[in-house]
Amino acid sequence: MTAERTRGLGRGLSALMNDGDVQDEQNSATAGGQTLPIEDITANPDQPRRVFRDDDLQALAASIEEKGLLQPILVRPSPSGSGYQIVAGERRWRAAQIAQLHVIPVLIRELTDRETLEIGIVENVQRADLNPVEEARAYRQLVERFEHTQDEIARAVGKSRSHIANMMRLLALPESVLDHLAEGRLSIGHARAIATAASPEILADNIVNQGLSVRQAENLMKGANTEKVPETKSGNVEKDADTRAVEQDLSQRLGLDVSIDHNAKSEKGSVTIRYTKLEQLDDICRRLNSG
Repeated sequence: MTAERTRGLGRGLSALMNDGDVQDEQNSATAGGQTLPIEDITANPDQPRRVFRDDDLQALAASIEEKGLLQPILVRPSPSGSGYQIVAGERRWRAAQIAQLHVIPVLIRELTDRETLEIGIVENVQRADLNPVEEARAYRQLVERFEHTQDEIARAVGKSRSHIANMMRLLALPESVLDHLAEGRLSIGHARAIATAASPEILADNIVNQGLSVRQAENLMKGANTEKVPETKSGNVEKDADTRAVEQDLSQRLGLDVSIDHNAKSEKGSVTIRYTKLEQLDDICRRLNSG
């Protein structure tokens, strides 16, 4: 793994800033040394967190009104050339606006787009600021955009490798189920219980409408599995969530339609890659030959 890949990942904010310098600047910032007008700061459109609950922001704003903004926000000079862009601390920035602060304490760093996104992902996950879908998509970004392994991500965010893998598998669920999960109508336990169902959308709606517990969802899943499971042409049962996730991953990496037929009993199967023009076949051959 190259130095470029590891520079931002693994130690959160301290990976790009000397710990002593950060502490000194935090003390300076909170003492009024380094501040910026709040209107000069903008959010990062690529940051992993998308949902900011109003009640949480209102509670934080009330605390800021009483005690002030105790922790500076990490920013970088805006790529647009005007003002500054948030690297970490958008929730505090939003709450500070509600509290009607005119200036806020900041730490300013020169960071690339890659470093900015990596820090944003790691910082949000470490603070547990992301909902399960945001967290899973953040891990996928680190894997697909920056080619980090699941082991590297696990060390960076203080989670187990199995946690990273299980979270990313959730993304194989249909969008309607992910919406329930992101909004808190389904828990991670619910999502895992129905992940291998033939029609997870129907089960998810039933769980939400009936307010079922995870145990009840598991029983509902068992009942659904007692029905006859359709077979594919090769005689395999309908694909489970893990197989669909691998298909999706390969399809995204190759830019082609990939189908996996796996027989769980014999543990044998086949991978089919479909191309529509000869140039795509040449590209596959080139990738295989280059290793």
